[in-house]
Amino acid sequence: MCLLGCDIGSSSIKVSIVDEETGLTIGSDFYPKEEAPIKALRPGWAEQDPEDWWAYTKAALKGAMAAANVKGDAIKAIGISYQMHGLVLVDKKQEVLRPSIIWCDSRAVSYGERAFKNIGEERCLSRLLNSPGNFTASKLAWVKEYEPGVYDRIYKIMLPGDFIAMRLTGDIVTTVSGLSEGIFWDFKDNKLSDDLMAYYGFSKDLIADIRPTFGLQGEVTASVAAELGLKKGTPVTYRAGDQPNNALSLNVLNPGEIAATGGTSGVVYGVNGRVNYDTLSRVNTFAHVNHSVERTRLGVLLCINGVGILNSWIKRNVAPEGITYGELNDLAATVPIGCDGLSILPFGNGAERMLQNRQVDCSVHGLNFNIHGKAHMARAAQEGIVFAFKYGMDIMNDMGIDIRVIRAGNANMFLSPIFRDALAGVTGAVIELYDTNGAVGAAKGAGIGAGIYKSAEEAFASLQKIKVVEPDGFKANAYCGAFDVWKERLESVLNK
Repeated sequence: MCLLGCDIGSSSIKVSIVDEETGLTIGSDFYPKEEAPIKALRPGWAEQDPEDWWAYTKAALKGAMAAANVKGDAIKAIGISYQMHGLVLVDKKQEVLRPSIIWCDSRAVSYGERAFKNIGEERCLSRLLNSPGNFTASKLAWVKEYEPGVYDRIYKIMLPGDFIAMRLTGDIVTTVSGLSEGIFWDFKDNKLSDDLMAYYGFSKDLIADIRPTFGLQGEVTASVAAELGLKKGTPVTYRAGDQPNNALSLNVLNPGEIAATGGTSGVVYGVNGRVNYDTLSRVNTFAHVNHSVERTRLGVLLCINGVGILNSWIKRNVAPEGITYGELNDLAATVPIGCDGLSILPFGNGAERMLQNRQVDCSVHGLNFNIHGKAHMARAAQEGIVFAFKYGMDIMNDMGIDIRVIRAGNANMFLSPIFRDALAGVTGAVIELYDTNGAVGAAKGAGIGAGIYKSAEEAFASLQKIKVVEPDGFKANAYCGAFDVWKERLESVLNK
């Protein structure tokens, strides 16, 4: 018997099928094969069509089932992971009203800032654990003001994972974890925030019914089952945002444990066992997948928008044409740590929460035409990404999160030896790499939600550690020196 996991990313949709007994992946696929487009109609905007996600999901699901050579009746439960903070709007016929305003869209920054001031900073932080910021609720406020005709037709608002679940099951539901990432959840009263809903003038009728993160959230409809080769009634039993789900996939569930990713964006995600927050909301606090009223489990999330997207930009626009990522890493390795004085600030993908929602944009510093070439740019991009991680992790350390071990999947930026060595060197943390991904985590989450696994420990007993990266003392000194130069350049930009 098998479990199916879908990971709804902004660059592609990934589907994995896991054998429930061995915990091993027996088939997987992703779609589209090139990065999915993000529409930026204006600077700082970012939108995608939810119906494209559904088309990609169907293609990846069929591919994964073919790779696994399984029929629909072998799949016992479905789990969903998804790009966080996106806003999806549907009418009563479950038709999409406008493109989704996704996670890296910056248009709602001013709405969140005004809400933070007018609701009260201390009240927001003590109840929402964040400023309303540039999150889903503030994106909805933008629609309410600038697209009133669309707003008046809204039946329900959803996150990207809620939308895919709706297409599978016909049911519109969400989770506490999802509402908390949209900054709709009052942690003090353990309910939808009256303060935020009243301030923005939102009807509570817009909010979907709440289901547990682990548990029955709907069943595959007959029409979808016929189209995709699934079994009618197959239960959807888990959903979570991509970063809480990534933590789950790495068995990061307890206070002090840390997960990281380096995809389009970069994230460091630590679990906190007590209510705490950054007073400037540079890192954000949401309900983790195993959070409950009885047992506090909060995910403290550092997000850097310009990570893999910068590396891919360098590959497309700076590196020799046709180069692979492996060859790009080899090219970058031909220049020394610190790139002979060249630094890149990797902030070219929307407003950065870590920088208090400022849209700084990417910039290159210390460029010398007589010294620096393509290899320097390639390495400076990766080091700049790592130094942005370090800058944000220092904020997490100030909150009392002691980062000594970082767990990550062996994918994306973590495939680069330079990235791994630089991150270990500049932070002093040991990096553990595992053979897993978000779709596999979602599949195992479905197994927990369906009661197939009695615990997360049982679900992730087969999790395989494939590499450990220890800080190198000599390199660490060089990386720390390069970070100091990078940080000084960032602060000069911020102080302009």
